[in-house]
Amino acid sequence: MHVMVLTYSVRPRGGVVHAIAVAEALAARGHRVELVALARTGESLFRDTHVPVHLIRHDPTEAEFDDRIHGMMAAYRDGLRELLAAEGLPDIAHSEDCLSANAALALRDEGLLPHVVRTVHHVDDFKSTSLIECQDRSIADPDLVVCVSEPWVERLREEFGVRAGLVGNGVDTARFAAAPDAAERRAARSRHGLTGRFAVLTVGGIEPRKGSVTLLEGFARFREAAPQERPLLVFAGGATLFDYRDERERFDRRLDQLGCADDVRILGPVGDDELLDLYRGADVFAFPSVKEGFGLAALEAMSCGVPVVASDLDVFRTFIDHERSGLLVPVGDAGRLAEALGRVASDPELARELAAAGPEAAAGFGWARSAAQHEQAYAAFLAQRHPVEAH
Repeated sequence: MHVMVLTYSVRPRGGVVHAIAVAEALAARGHRVELVALARTGESLFRDTHVPVHLIRHDPTEAEFDDRIHGMMAAYRDGLRELLAAEGLPDIAHSEDCLSANAALALRDEGLLPHVVRTVHHVDDFKSTSLIECQDRSIADPDLVVCVSEPWVERLREEFGVRAGLVGNGVDTARFAAAPDAAERRAARSRHGLTGRFAVLTVGGIEPRKGSVTLLEGFARFREAAPQERPLLVFAGGATLFDYRDERERFDRRLDQLGCADDVRILGPVGDDELLDLYRGADVFAFPSVKEGFGLAALEAMSCGVPVVASDLDVFRTFIDHERSGLLVPVGDAGRLAEALGRVASDPELARELAAAGPEAAAGFGWARSAAQHEQAYAAFLAQRHPVEAH
């Protein structure tokens, strides 16, 4: 099959990571796969890939937020139209987000694309009209909708009346693996100034969905209860299309009130090698999300042998076995989060057990498995649309 995978960004967000990995895994199965992404002038994909990449250039203006979103969709639509004229129609046009889906749907309605496939990773609680409309159309109007976790398949059916398929998520267990020996772990910790500290890592930036303020408050309580551990909280990642300035201001106010700014580092987006270093150097990975489509960063941490403390979400329960491969705490409960961090810090045997169980759990989520599920979904969809040709 000729597959075009469409994503809204070149930055290291979960959906973009998923898009690249699925594209590569499908290519490894013998398909012709191209990746299409929206990028500002001078930007490139955050990591190298052997899959052909087409960048649609668009530089945002200082217009109102909704106008900027509409401008991005228009740029994607027009760039994709030109790309289709040059590359020909794919058998599958697969969008990983609402923005690229709306661009593709516009071309389908013009008769330039035969269909649009959309992965709904999760449903956001948007406030802006442009994003609400973008998301709603990208769920209701595609010709095929798939999800990366069973809970979201059920949620789309119950809340939107959409029958979605399941294509799973994955992790590169060869890349995301524990440090080969103690010396390499010490080196990773040294490179990032973690030596002598109990390092709490989170990935995903400061935003409401990630429970960032809950994490800060839980960390402050843990820090107060265990000062001998010299706790350090590290935020990595955070490049996003959306404007979370209000949440960042709320976070900064709380950081000032708690008086722990010297023990909190906010790194912003990091490269693949640096991210691996951080996983390998961390003592615990904290992921108190309010909502996730899957939780890829938590699975990457587990694959690296890092004990994980996460919110007790249904999607996390699909790969985290509470008390065996991770610790799950109630959503939004900073006190219980602090207790779980304290357990990992004070109980070396528990930490070792969680670290050892993580790679075993992650091993069941390879990208080859996800690509096979995508392939099956595509084949069934095309056979249904073209039964004579498929026969």
